[in-house]
Amino acid sequence: MKKIISNISSSISHLLFPHNCLGCATDVLNEEDLICSRCVTELPATNYFKAAENPIEKIFYGRIKIENAAAGFYFTKQSLMQHLLQQLKYKGNKDVGIYLGKLIGYELMHSKRFDDIDALIPLPLNVKREFKRGYNQSMLICQGIASVWQKPIINGMVIRTVFTETQTNKSRINRWQNMDGVFAIDNTKAIAGKHILLIDDVVTSGATLEACGHKILEVANTKLSIATVTCTT
Repeated sequence: MKKIISNISSSISHLLFPHNCLGCATDVLNEEDLICSRCVTELPATNYFKAAENPIEKIFYGRIKIENAAAGFYFTKQSLMQHLLQQLKYKGNKDVGIYLGKLIGYELMHSKRFDDIDALIPLPLNVKREFKRGYNQSMLICQGIASVWQKPIINGMVIRTVFTETQTNKSRINRWQNMDGVFAIDNTKAIAGKHILLIDDVVTSGATLEACGHKILEVANTKLSIATVTCTT
């Protein structure tokens, strides 16, 4: 009887609050998932987490010393990945950040190249932009990663001191100039001697991650790696 009542309750709940895939809109998916298994397999995976000297690492060659870098998926316009990031950054769907973080967390778990990471740091937003959005999407991604890959998150130790314009329509040189002097370290003791994995949603030119990374590496005996959900490379 309890099972019957539970099934009826579940059916009513599903009718009133349908849970559909954000990709194809099917309702055949686990309650904790945001996209179905078919849509997951169709996401454009890079396989960079297992590949040394991949295109993400090459972005930073000659610019900043990093140990490893990778992005989980390719970003293309009019794609499911673009839709997911829009949901995360502009539609207030925080669950997407956690979900995408879990996908990256599984990649990190199965990549030996990132085993000696000590802590995760989300790329900080300027306080004005974070207040307007209500959250930092990179922090949500970190939380998703940490839920499956047991690494601590260090938040608030790297701060963004300057409100910058969006990088979307800027040239590579202008992106770099736009990030000059943007970041600062609030507590050097919190990251001293640690191998930090800097996390963001997307890497394009790498200017923002580079600027933040330089500040991290100014702290004694730190090492830096970078991981993002997507890349345009």
